[in-house]
Amino acid sequence: MKKIIIITIAITIISIIACSKKTDYGQPNVNFKNLEKDFISWWTYHNNNIILSSNFIGIDELSDRISKEGFLGKLTSGDYIPLKLNSKDSLTYYKLFKLSKSSNSEIGKQIKSSSTTDYIHFKAEGKIFPEFQFIDLNGIVYNNDNTKGKIVIIKCWFIGCHACVAEFPDLNKLVDNYRNRKDIVFISLALDSKEKLNQFLSYKKFSYPVVADQEKFIRKELNVSMYPTHLIIDRNGVIQKVVNRADEMILALRGQEFSETSQAQIPPPPSPK
Repeated sequence: MKKIIIITIAITIISIIACSKKTDYGQPNVNFKNLEKDFISWWTYHNNNIILSSNFIGIDELSDRISKEGFLGKLTSGDYIPLKLNSKDSLTYYKLFKLSKSSNSEIGKQIKSSSTTDYIHFKAEGKIFPEFQFIDLNGIVYNNDNTKGKIVIIKCWFIGCHACVAEFPDLNKLVDNYRNRKDIVFISLALDSKEKLNQFLSYKKFSYPVVADQEKFIRKELNVSMYPTHLIIDRNGVIQKVVNRADEMILALRGQEFSETSQAQIPPPPSPK
């Protein structure tokens, strides 16, 4: 009997010690219970606070650290939402919170859809960009050889994608800011035909070189199905970042941490096609 009591006490002490060693990563910067009940409130919060392409530290629902792949994998179930924690250090922490049965069902559906895309993007990062031979609307050729040793920025889009076109002004400014950097190449791959693109771009300025009829390459080689999609390829031809928003791509290109998000107008979800 004494042995059982001693063992019980020992287990209790170990449990207390283990719990006391749990790191306090801070509390969420929003009330979860209120957030999960309203889709618009959640969508606004998510876009202003959460960037899943960033180098965040993932915390699971039990307050344990988890790999980024594991974190994104759990999100693809549609059972959780990530919340940003008010940590005491300069690092970014996202914690998983399990949606209750009373939550707005559309939140889980949107999380499942968007996080599946984020997971696919994450798995693409670190891979070699496929062999390519692009000819833009002006007849200029881009391939693996003449872009070797350069940073290549790719945008995948189509004319009918509102979010794709809405990004043009920001991307035009980006190209202008890097106009003296010969080591950075901008290329856009469009689904549309040369004729449609020439007509569209005659009244809509876009500073990226545009390559027409790229649906097959985008879908088969890049496994992209949401638009816009941006890719950053490093000097060695390795994909470093895949995102659906221009602001995320611009931050990544500048080599900044994703500790803050743009407070600009909240964008709609990316467009599938």
